[in-house]
Amino acid sequence: MEPVLIVLVVLVVVAFIALIKTIQVIPQASAAIVERFGRYTRTLNAGLNIVVPFIDTVRNRIDLREQVVPFPPQPVITQDNLVVNIDTVIYYQVTDPRAATYEVASYIQAIEQLTVTTLRNIIGSMDLESTLTSREVINAGLRGVLDEATGKWGIRVNRVELKAIEPPSSIQDSMEKQMRADRDKRAAILAAEGARQAQILRAEGEKQAEVLKAEGEAQASVLRADGEAAAIRTVFEAIHDGDADQKLLAYQYLQTLPELAKGDSNKLWIIPSEVGDALKGLGGAFTGLTGGNGAGPAAAAPTPTQVPLDPAARPSVTPPTGPGPVDIEKGAARPRVEPTREYPKIDPE
Repeated sequence: MEPVLIVLVVLVVVAFIALIKTIQVIPQASAAIVERFGRYTRTLNAGLNIVVPFIDTVRNRIDLREQVVPFPPQPVITQDNLVVNIDTVIYYQVTDPRAATYEVASYIQAIEQLTVTTLRNIIGSMDLESTLTSREVINAGLRGVLDEATGKWGIRVNRVELKAIEPPSSIQDSMEKQMRADRDKRAAILAAEGARQAQILRAEGEKQAEVLKAEGEAQASVLRADGEAAAIRTVFEAIHDGDADQKLLAYQYLQTLPELAKGDSNKLWIIPSEVGDALKGLGGAFTGLTGGNGAGPAAAAPTPTQVPLDPAARPSVTPPTGPGPVDIEKGAARPRVEPTREYPKIDPE
C-alpha cells in the first residue's frame, strides 16, 4: 500500500506541475515567445494561453509599452576640438517581439551604442556654439538614424532628447564672461536709448509748452488790445455824446500831467508843446467866466515888449540844442528854452 500511495502522490504533483506549465497568463501590453525544442513556435498575446507542458517553453516575456531609457554622459568632440559631455534619453517601443528577441542579442545595449556613435558623427560636424543652440536639429538627426537602424530589430524609436550638454569648465567660464559682457552692453545701450528718448520727449514737451505759452500771450494781447480799444471807443462815444468843448478837454489834459511825475525814478520828464495850447484854452475859459459874469475885471492884454534894434544893446540868449524838456530834480523844476516856442520880447529899458 505504501508504494502505491507514493506513486499516486508523485503523479498528482506531476499533474499539478504540468497543469501550471500548460496554462500561461500573459498580462496586457505584453507578449511571450514560445519555443518548442529550442525553436521558435509562436508568440503569446495578452490573456489565457495553453501550451504543451515539458515540450513548449516560454523563453522571453516582452513589455510592449513605450520605454524610457536614460544613457550616461558620453564625451563627444566638436568640430572646434572641444570635448563636451552629452546626456541622452531614448523613448522606444517594441513592435515585433520575435525580431526584438532573435534579431539582436540585447536591443537596449544596441540602442545605446548606436546612439553614442550617431551622436559623435552629428556633433563632430558642428562647433560648440551650434551644438548648444541646435538641440532640435541634433534630436531630429538622432531619431532618424535610430529609427532606421532599429526597424529591423522590431524597435520603434519615438523620441530622442538631449538631457544635458556640459562643455569644459574653462569654456563655461569664458561663456559666462561673454554673456555678462553682452548683457552689460545691452543694458548700456538700453540706458542710452532711454536717456535719448527722455531728452527728446522733454524737448518736445518744452517746445509745446513754449508754443502754447506764446499762443496764450498772443491771445491775451489780442484780448487786451480789444478791451483797450473798446474802452477808448466807449470813452470817445461818451465824450461825443456829452458834446465836450475844448475847455473841458484842456482841463482833463492838465489833470493827467501829475501822473507823469509819479515814482522815485522819474528824474526827467518832457512837457509836450500842447501844454501851452491847453493852458491858453484854460486861461481863456477862466477869463471869459470872470469877464462875462461881472465877478471881476477882465485880464488886461499883455503889453508887448520892444527889443532895441542895436545889436550891442540886445541881451544875449543862447538857444538850446534839444527839445524843450523840463528837468525836475527833487521837486524843483528848471525850465529850458525851446527854440520853436514864441517867447515875449524883452525891453532892455
